[in-house]
Amino acid sequence: MTMPVQHILTAVETLRGVAARTPMLTSAALNELVGRTVWVKAENQQRTGSFKLRGAYNAVANRREQERHQGVIGGSSGNHATALALAAREFGVPATVVVPGDLPSVKRQAIETLGARIVTYDRHSGRREALVHELAQRGKLTIVPSADHELVIAGAGTVGWEMLHEAPDLKSLLVPVGGGGLAAGTSVAAAGHDPSLRVFGVEPASADDTHRSLRAGMRIPIPAPVTIADGLGHREPARLPFAINQRLLAGVITIAEQEISAAMAHLFRHFRLVAEPSGAVAFAGLLRALPQLPDGPVGVVVSGGNVDWNTYRTQLDHTMPRTEYLPDAAPVLH
Repeated sequence: MTMPVQHILTAVETLRGVAARTPMLTSAALNELVGRTVWVKAENQQRTGSFKLRGAYNAVANRREQERHQGVIGGSSGNHATALALAAREFGVPATVVVPGDLPSVKRQAIETLGARIVTYDRHSGRREALVHELAQRGKLTIVPSADHELVIAGAGTVGWEMLHEAPDLKSLLVPVGGGGLAAGTSVAAAGHDPSLRVFGVEPASADDTHRSLRAGMRIPIPAPVTIADGLGHREPARLPFAINQRLLAGVITIAEQEISAAMAHLFRHFRLVAEPSGAVAFAGLLRALPQLPDGPVGVVVSGGNVDWNTYRTQLDHTMPRTEYLPDAAPVLH
C-alpha cells in the first residue's frame, strides 16, 4: 500500500489550532554522551497526553456529519480512547470506547472526565475488535480505529512532519510500534521529505508482533504480550499500517523491559520529561542500537506521558541510580 504525503499535509491543516505543536528538545549532556545530536519530540505534552489525538481528531473531523451523528466507537489500550473521547466532545457526538479491564487508573479517569462510555474486555482472552464491531452494529456507531485507517495514519504522520520541519537535517527517526499507525505515518512523512532518511520502529521484545511479521512477510499473531508498555501490547500489526511499514520502515529494534525503565529515567534526567513506558520505548531503542543507526542527528518520538504516579516512581526508583552512564549497546536491529 502507498499513501500520498498530501494526506499528511491535509491533516496538518485539519489539526491546526487543535493539536499542540509539541516541543523538540535536545540535551547537550546527552549529545556528548552519545556522540551525536538527539532531538526528542515531546508528544507527552500533547493534549490528552499522547500523540493519539492527532489521528483520532483527523478521523472524526473528516467523517460526514451523518456518519458522526449516532456516535463514534474505538478500541484502545487507553490513549486512543482518551483522544477519541476528546475529539467526539469537540464535535458534540457521543463516544464509546472499548478498553482493557486492567486499564491504568490515570487513563480511565481521563476518559471518564471527557464523558465517553467505557466498555471493558479481558486483555488476555478478550476479542476487542469483535466487540467493537458488535457494539458499532448494534448502536449504528462509526468505528474510529486506533491505527487501521488512512485518516488516523495521516494524523499520526503530522508528528514526523513537524519534526522534519524543525530539524530538517535528521538522518534517522525512531518511533514506538504498537498497531503501527505512528510508524507508518512517520515513514510516509520522512519519505516525502528525504527518501534516504531512515525510520526505525521500536517495540518490546515481549510484544514483537511487528518484528516477527516483517521477517515473515505477512502479519503474524502472537500470544497476548506481558509488558510494562501497556500501550504497545498488540497481538498483531494493524493491516493498513503494516502494508506501509513493509515498504518504508527501515527496521525494528526490540528491547527488554528493563531498558524501558532506564529510558524513562534518562528522559527525566536529561529532558525533565515524564514518559509512560510505551512513550519511552523509542528512546530505549536509541540507547540499545545507537552504533547501528546512520551517522548524523537522530529524532526520537516520546509518544505519551499518561502514567500513574506509583508505576512511574517504581520504575525510576529501580533504574535512576544506574542511568548516570548509558548502557552498552548491542546489535539488535532486525
